[in-house]
Amino acid sequence: MNLIIAPRTCTELTKYFLDRIEAEKRFNAYLDVSAHLSLEQASKADSLIASGKAGKLTGIPIAHKDVFVTRGWKSTAASKMLEGYLSPFDATVVANLGIPGENNPNGAGMVCLGKTNMDEFAMGSSNENSAYGPVLNPWNCDYVAGGSSGGSAAA
Repeated sequence: MNLIIAPRTCTELTKYFLDRIEAEKRFNAYLDVSAHLSLEQASKADSLIASGKAGKLTGIPIAHKDVFVTRGWKSTAASKMLEGYLSPFDATVVANLGIPGENNPNGAGMVCLGKTNMDEFAMGSSNENSAYGPVLNPWNCDYVAGGSSGGSAAA
């Protein structure tokens, strides 16, 4: 599928990437993917575009490193100590990049695809120290994905 040439809605683009994430689970790049939240954001982005209120980043997919708390998503910092934690608020960077709403009317409009794996509490340099398992390098599984943000790199 050539997404650059084919005109797409934010919802179609989000569905495409959610399908790719599902198909590539073996790399362990994502710790939390919530399709209904992503598609809800994509629908809001489509509405912003249709109403002429879209910003330059509206509808662009993004994934947040699991160290950034994200309302409605599991936020564990790749540690079992925080397993199941759902933040009641967004980190500032998440709010500023996200869909505009009551909590941040000036959000950039990006659509969150999920939370990416990382070294536990970002304390590592190879992404082999996540409580949820290492991230595999999608180009060569014999190599690490790198950094404490290996999930972001592999995604």
